[in-house]
Amino acid sequence: MVQTILQKINSINSTNMLIALDGRCGSGKTTLANNLQKELNCNVIHMDEFFLRPEQVTEQRLAQAGGNVDYERFYQEVLTPLKSGKAFSYRPYDCHSQTFLDAVFVPPCPITIIEGSYSCHPTLQNDYDLKIFLSVDPDKQIERIKKRNGEKAAQSFVKKWIPLEEFYFLTYNIKQNCQLYFET
Repeated sequence: MVQTILQKINSINSTNMLIALDGRCGSGKTTLANNLQKELNCNVIHMDEFFLRPEQVTEQRLAQAGGNVDYERFYQEVLTPLKSGKAFSYRPYDCHSQTFLDAVFVPPCPITIIEGSYSCHPTLQNDYDLKIFLSVDPDKQIERIKKRNGEKAAQSFVKKWIPLEEFYFLTYNIKQNCQLYFET
């Protein structure tokens, strides 16, 4: 998988390449992003740092496909500065503590990977040079989530997060809009 992605990256002519790595929770997006970062010495930015703050969570917002991520803030604070090719910083939002963390400095880099579900939201997808989708068998997905997050959290994923992701994937044809697809 990594070699296929590296070959695809090498075929793209860009001096400021932006790569989206979207897909199902538990499919290995973060692991793949970390492996690619080692190979490419690139920036990695996580969509998990842009989930909605409590005051943004409304029934209307959650009814939107992909509405549980603050893609507007991501576009303004990350994607727009990335396209300029200059250094910038942003403040990650930690949904567990419900606070903004210290600012993260992002130096200029020839390649940046945006990792996480919702990274290919229609508001964002036209700005990427490469879009990759990772999928996973549903039973394997639950097994990985239990191992990573524990049994109690896995139930929350089954009841809330996985259905929200699937609604987003289907509504916007995310897999079909990606150049590369991998089943992990």
